[in-house]
Amino acid sequence: MKAIIPVAGSGTRLKPHTLTKPKVLMNVAGKPMIHYIIEQLTEEKFVNEIIMITGVMGDMIKNYLKEKFKFNFKFIEQKKQLGLGHAVNCARAEFTENEDVLIILGDTLFDLKLKELCDSKYSVIGVKKVDDPKRFGVVERNKQGFISRFVEKPASPEVSLSNKAIVGIYYLKNSDTLFGSLDEIIAKGIKTKNEYQLTDALSNMLIKGEKLVTFEVENWLDCGKKDTILDTSEYFLKKFNNKYKYDGCILKQPLYIGENVIIENSIIGKNVTISDNCIIKNSIIKRAIIEEHSMIENAIIEDSLIGEHTKIKKKTDVLNLGDYSEFCD
Repeated sequence: MKAIIPVAGSGTRLKPHTLTKPKVLMNVAGKPMIHYIIEQLTEEKFVNEIIMITGVMGDMIKNYLKEKFKFNFKFIEQKKQLGLGHAVNCARAEFTENEDVLIILGDTLFDLKLKELCDSKYSVIGVKKVDDPKRFGVVERNKQGFISRFVEKPASPEVSLSNKAIVGIYYLKNSDTLFGSLDEIIAKGIKTKNEYQLTDALSNMLIKGEKLVTFEVENWLDCGKKDTILDTSEYFLKKFNNKYKYDGCILKQPLYIGENVIIENSIIGKNVTISDNCIIKNSIIKRAIIEEHSMIENAIIEDSLIGEHTKIKKKTDVLNLGDYSEFCD
């Protein structure tokens, strides 16, 4: 089986960080978010090729994955950002015969066994019950439990009563039907919100007779904005249960501290990630992710994302600073 992972999105809600790195390379509990997806696929050993659909700064993703994993990757550039359906269709040349395909969005983190999802006799869409369906694509099901309709970000309850949000994991039994449906919506110019959506192609697959069911993904972890990245990082930190000790400092679990980190006379609270080669002095830090080679001195930082090579002195604030920033009195 082949896996397709679209990672070409620009990550506009995560600026300024995504001005200098792809969204999927943002730090979550000490590792880029894409690391967790690839690590699981390679460990479960039921996928024989991973096709990455890249965009701007795609070489950074390619270089990272090639360095960290010994696996059969293909990297294909989506030259124009024309939607998720278009991104998936960029992989069609890699499918020379009808076969199963697993699609995972590169910013979708989860805690489940993917092989269990793919053991179904039918095509499967991963879903989760949500309070605000307007942010997501949703599915509706008939009395037999099969998916009857896809609705992309319903604007109101009158559009769809479903609260089963699509979480970005798709197992499709027939690649021929998938790419045939993608070809059709692109040829006919069928767009939703001015993009070629995967949900429109899935709707076309329903018309062609494909049977699709849902799989409940309880532990679906959103990485779409600053606060949800911090929440997701907290989830993984609790699983890791790392232990650290620095003389003269108070460290509260869970947290992650990388290599060559200097911490002096500081309090590091819960849910903090401090990456390699950082320096923390005379500071209090709570619920934050601090990227490599940053320095924080005489500061109180909480609920913050701090980019690489950043310098913070004598500040108390909630911060969202990109790489090479300075925030000093």
